[in-house]
Amino acid sequence: MTTEQQQALVRRREELMGQLAALGDMRPGSLVARYRRCGKPRCHCAAPGARGHGPSWSLTRDVKGKTVTKVIPVGPAVQRTKAQIAEYRRFRELMRQLVEVSDQVCDELLRSGEAASSEAAKKGASKRPLRRKSSPKSKR
Repeated sequence: MTTEQQQALVRRREELMGQLAALGDMRPGSLVARYRRCGKPRCHCAAPGARGHGPSWSLTRDVKGKTVTKVIPVGPAVQRTKAQIAEYRRFRELMRQLVEVSDQVCDELLRSGEAASSEAAKKGASKRPLRRKSSPKSKR
């Protein structure tokens, strides 16, 4: 890979990090509208084919292996919750892309590091790492 392609990968990684930093409020889960029947025989919800009362909104997600459900009040909270869920999905997609690009950058760094070390070996450089000499003991 050329240096220009490597720089493009690094720029893409920085762009993704910038997009991550600009994310707003987010929350995982699924928002579901529920319609329920009240059980009263004369209510409109008891008619055949009736949807029932509602919608009532609930947000469901997994927390440490258990399903947790929160009731979301009707009104602006539903739209806010939908936006937060969309932002969380955007976060996950950006993270997936960031990991992919970062993996490519790391692979290129490894390749360029291997190339540099093989060139150094060809020039007669030592394969052993340099050891620092211990500092002289102080005289008191």
